[in-house]
Amino acid sequence: MHVVIIGGGFTGLAAAYELTRLGVGVTVVERDAEVGGLAGTFEVNGERLEKFYHHWFVNDSAIMQLVKDLGGEQNLVYRPTRTGMYFAHNFFRLSEPLDVLRFTPLKYADRVRLGLLVLRARAVKDWRALESLTAQQWLSRLGGDAVYKTVWEPLLRGKFGSYAPDVSAVWFWNKLKLRGGSRNRQGKEVLVYYRGGFAALARQLSSAIVAAGGEIRTAVQASSLIVDGNRVTGLVTSRGVIQADAVVATPALPIIAELLGPHVPAGYPERLRRIHYLANLCLVLELDRSLSETYWLNVNDPSFPFIGVIEHTNFEPAKTYGGRHIVYLSKYLSEDEPLYHMSDQEVLEYSLPHLRRMFPNLTRDWIRRHHVWRAQYAQPIVVRGYRELIPPAKTPLGGFYIATMAQIYPEDRGTNYAVKEGRAIARSLFPRPLPTGPFEYSG
Repeated sequence: MHVVIIGGGFTGLAAAYELTRLGVGVTVVERDAEVGGLAGTFEVNGERLEKFYHHWFVNDSAIMQLVKDLGGEQNLVYRPTRTGMYFAHNFFRLSEPLDVLRFTPLKYADRVRLGLLVLRARAVKDWRALESLTAQQWLSRLGGDAVYKTVWEPLLRGKFGSYAPDVSAVWFWNKLKLRGGSRNRQGKEVLVYYRGGFAALARQLSSAIVAAGGEIRTAVQASSLIVDGNRVTGLVTSRGVIQADAVVATPALPIIAELLGPHVPAGYPERLRRIHYLANLCLVLELDRSLSETYWLNVNDPSFPFIGVIEHTNFEPAKTYGGRHIVYLSKYLSEDEPLYHMSDQEVLEYSLPHLRRMFPNLTRDWIRRHHVWRAQYAQPIVVRGYRELIPPAKTPLGGFYIATMAQIYPEDRGTNYAVKEGRAIARSLFPRPLPTGPFEYSG
């Protein structure tokens, strides 16, 4: 048996790794020059750094199991982090429970409500009970209007823009669950990184796939399918044809819809397009000094164009990058917005005045280099009734399956769930003993 996997992000790599463990032949095709997908990297002073900020939570069990399977546990680094909020031209620390009681933009009674809200959210056992509610409805119900307007509404609008009123309570519940469950006994948030960055894990995973007989082809674009009857038999790529008994596609659903279009009933590609996405633009600054002591700074200021200021080197030390201090400025947006299409230099010029409002001492000579990274399909928009929009892994085309970040509901995108999804699709397609002829997914 031979399976072709489209996409060399962590979903595709995890699926390939699991298939090779099952004795299945695998070829991964990735259009970029390196694997990793949204966890792809670039070089800073000889070290690989993620293009888009990444970390793990201590309760990310799927990625931890993969690291263990690869023998990389010694590379896991656990560190307490400092989080905060920029609100009304002031910085507020929100790293531990007592910080909530010091959050002066809220009256004391509302600070208590905010703290209780997080505890009540973590106590939710059945997320299905939240599916009929928007995040606004649920958060207002739990914490009151003042807490919602001050704390949550700016974050929702900063991330989802015009989609914010429609975002599901399930999506927000999952965020609170993850962050609330990644704390030590003192209540401080603890996050996890991998020595050498996520690129080191991707290389280790790729090496394991190749050592087991799999193949990974980078800088290869999947262009069309080869179909015999109602079954896929191969993939046409920018570097030739690959024969296949099955194809697993891991890119965003609109990309898959284009690929499948000629081979499935007319309504099916439109079904895949029912889930909408936001793009992301990430400005990465290499500075010669630190901006602040905070790792993750949420920005509750609607006039600030970025949802967060993430100073990565308050998590992974600056010495890792030759003394450079790394700052990410993240913006989720529609891909037709002007900012998404600015040149890298224009993005920097646009961003600096806003950043100086927060950090008045910042001058241009602090900046040693800057980088701008863009992702067209960065965030599936999880609305009420989202579960009904999710397509199953099995498609109308025999032998063609999909495993994407839009299907991991109620979880949200991230390498942990990418790995979980990838390994799950592999195990579902090829339960032992392996079939000897054409197979069909029964999950």
